[in-house]
Amino acid sequence: MEMAASNPRSVEDIFKDYSGRRNGIVRALTYDVDAFYALCDPEKENLCLYGHPNDSWEVELPAEEVPPELPEPALGINFARDGMNRKDWLSLVAVHSDSWLLSVAFYLGARFNRNERKRLFTMINDLPTVFEVVTDRKQAKERFSADNSGTKSKLTMKRSSNGQVKNGDLKPGEEGRGGEEEDEHSETLCGICGSNYSADEFWIGCDVCEKWYHGKCVKITPAKADSIKHYKCPHCSSSSKKAR
Repeated sequence: MEMAASNPRSVEDIFKDYSGRRNGIVRALTYDVDAFYALCDPEKENLCLYGHPNDSWEVELPAEEVPPELPEPALGINFARDGMNRKDWLSLVAVHSDSWLLSVAFYLGARFNRNERKRLFTMINDLPTVFEVVTDRKQAKERFSADNSGTKSKLTMKRSSNGQVKNGDLKPGEEGRGGEEEDEHSETLCGICGSNYSADEFWIGCDVCEKWYHGKCVKITPAKADSIKHYKCPHCSSSSKKAR
């Protein structure tokens, strides 16, 4: 069971706590979805999905203490697993998780004044919800669809004509456009954690679904990317295996 901090925490501290918990839940519902699905056995007792501040997640029984030290997530998410379409069930868990994340953040910030609460909400609201990430409602492909076929070459992480990945490879005459391009793609989101594009981080694009990912989220380094001709994200790789 997690203990709430006894001392007042800053807006930045609570946002960091929120982001870590959110990243853990997003990972459970996307990158680790098969493992998460298997753990939510309907034959088991009431289970909850917990996101932790260190970006990890776990499926566990609810806290026995009443009242608990922190608000508890939705109870019994496993019971509906086999009675619903998988995507619908994951979306339902995502919605409940969004509600839980907000409740924890504002529980921890209960002593904030009006301006501090507003600033915390603004910081949280700048991130896509877990529901939006899980249902692909705010993914990078939406940003690229309106552009030309050469759009992919505008991100910090790029693919050359033979499909290999390169980092920061600007075309001649584009040196002064870095700021403009970063602004243009500032709303591009990682398909795993849902965080916004940043020019100082390594990204890789899936050649199948055309979504973009932090290299660290899909465990791909720039060196490893150089040897990949056609990259498939974890979701597309998993779908290909199931189709066989």
